[in-house]
Amino acid sequence: MAHAHKLEIFRGLLKFKNNTQKIWGVLIFLSIVTAVEVLLGIYKPRVLTHSYFLGMKLLNWIFIVLTLVKAYYIAWDFMHLRDEKTALRRAIVWTPIFLVSYLVFILLFEADYVYNVYKEGFIKWNF
Repeated sequence: MAHAHKLEIFRGLLKFKNNTQKIWGVLIFLSIVTAVEVLLGIYKPRVLTHSYFLGMKLLNWIFIVLTLVKAYYIAWDFMHLRDEKTALRRAIVWTPIFLVSYLVFILLFEADYVYNVYKEGFIKWNF
């Protein structure tokens, strides 16, 4: 009986949204993130295009992070991961985020190496 009373108090603290509110929230969040990406892509602030982090412009890192945030949120809402167990959510979401981050890391360092070979090596830029 005491457990049921605690559950009712807990339910009263939560404000459950209906589906329409959830859809509008998703639309607004993804629109804001996309608008930030588009504005950064159009204006390309000098501070972000002339600052480097791990061999790549800071603006590119911002694009990668914002894309991963959008992918996580889409999986969170549209794949209904919010309602799943914590272990399943982590297995589904964090594994691809880790693999994409690893892929980006490998591609960036390999591309930097190839660029330096062409820039400082004996191979000519013939393409």
